[in-house]
Amino acid sequence: LIVGASRGIGLCLLEQALAEGHNVTALARHPAPVAEGKGHLRSVQGSVLDPATVESAVAGQDAVVCVTGVKTPWEQRRLFSGGTRCLLDAMAKAGVRRLVCVTGIGAGDSRGHGGALYNYVFFPLLARGIYADKDRQEALVRASETNWTIVRPGFLTNGPRTGSYRVFTDLAGVTAGRISRADVADFVLSEITLNRYLGQTPLLTY
Repeated sequence: LIVGASRGIGLCLLEQALAEGHNVTALARHPAPVAEGKGHLRSVQGSVLDPATVESAVAGQDAVVCVTGVKTPWEQRRLFSGGTRCLLDAMAKAGVRRLVCVTGIGAGDSRGHGGALYNYVFFPLLARGIYADKDRQEALVRASETNWTIVRPGFLTNGPRTGSYRVFTDLAGVTAGRISRADVADFVLSEITLNRYLGQTPLLTY
């Protein structure tokens, strides 16, 4: 299940997963059209904040990927934690244990690793509210009984899928740079398959 599959990282992941033959359920408020013939796709239209919709989407899944996002910094500031709470409840009911949750640079102990402009200008002026909720989201995931991985990408671009990027779990001396949405999706897809970062919070950057 991909939650937030209509654009950005979620759409990249959807396309990559279908191309590699996975059976995919896509939950989004406005499902994006995807070319047929690349795999098996089930679309569920609705909100991650609606428990009934989320339970329907989660049922029968092997893994859940949460890549919810907002278009503006002031939009639905409880979306991340509220949606994650619904997902975790539905996963517990359905017996689904694998969760990959994409947050971002500035969440948890990655705060302060975005460079001076981001740390002292953009973050306090525009991103503080969003990341307060992402912190709540991460806390819920950490406290859950799922087999979780929290993925924190650096600054997102629309570049290609290269498969070549750095993954940090120790952030000492690390300043995040750019990474394409397609490469974040590449990492998430490989992590679902290989489970190399269970219970960890890898930061992705070039």
